[in-house]
Amino acid sequence: MKSHVKNILLLIIGALIFAVGINYLAIPNKLSEGGVIGITIVTYYYFGWSPGITNLIINVFLIIAGYKLLDKRGMLYTILGIIFCSFFLYITENHLTPVTSNTLLAAIFAGLLVGIGIGLVFLSGGTTGGSAIVARMCNKYLGWTLGNAMLIFDIVVIAASSFIIGLEKTMYTFIAVYIGARTVDYIVDGLNTKRAITIISQHTPLIAQKITGEMGRGATVLHGHGAYTGDRKEILYVVIGKQELMHLKSLVQEADPEAFVVIHEVHEVLGRGFSM
Repeated sequence: MKSHVKNILLLIIGALIFAVGINYLAIPNKLSEGGVIGITIVTYYYFGWSPGITNLIINVFLIIAGYKLLDKRGMLYTILGIIFCSFFLYITENHLTPVTSNTLLAAIFAGLLVGIGIGLVFLSGGTTGGSAIVARMCNKYLGWTLGNAMLIFDIVVIAASSFIIGLEKTMYTFIAVYIGARTVDYIVDGLNTKRAITIISQHTPLIAQKITGEMGRGATVLHGHGAYTGDRKEILYVVIGKQELMHLKSLVQEADPEAFVVIHEVHEVLGRGFSM
C-alpha cells in the first residue's frame, strides 16, 4: 500500500510539473513538443482546442491500441498518468502568461520541466501517454532508453509542426525536446544508478565479512583461476548504491591494498535488497 501511495504521489507531482512546463513556458512562447502533446499544442494554435481535452481523447485511442503490450500494473499507472496530465493541462491552460519572453530560456526550462515531469511519471511505473506508450514498448522489447525512444518519435511530430509554428520556433523546440529527453534518462536511470563491484583478492573471506558486517550488503563468491598462472581464486561480486562506493573502497583497501577491483555502472537492479 505504501508503495502504491508513493507511486501515485510521484505520478501526480510529475503530471503537474509536466503541465506547468507546457502551459507556462512552451505554449506562451509558441513552441511545440513531440508526440501526442505536440499534436495537441498544434491543434491549440490552429483551432483553439483545449490541450487537456485533446490530449485525453487522443490517448484513449492509444490506450485501446496498446493495452495488450503493457502489463496490467503499468497500464493502470499509464491511465492515471494520462488522466492527471490531461487534468493539470486543462486547469492551467487559462494561465498562459509567459514566465519569460526569451525563447531560448523558455526552450531550456520547458525541456527541463517536461523532462522532470515525465521522468517522475516513469518512476511511478506509468507514462504520460502518447509517444511515451510507444517508448515504453521500445524500452521493454528493444532495449532502447526511454529518452532516446521518445526523441525519435518526437522528431517526426516536431518536423510536421514546423508548418504551423515556423522554422525558427521549430529549432527552439528541438532544443527543448532534446533537453527533455536527456532529463528523462537522468531521472529514470541516474537516480537509480547502482555500482557492481568485482573484487579479486587473496583475502576474499575478510573482505566479504567486512561488506556483510559493516555495510549490511550481500556478496556473491565466484570461483575462478588465473589464465596465466592457473592459480585458483575467489572472486567477490557486490552490487551497491553509488553513495556506498567510497565506503566499500576504503574497506577493500584496508583489508587488502593489493586487491584488484573493477567498478561497473548498473542502471537497474531487481531483487532482494533493491526496489522492484
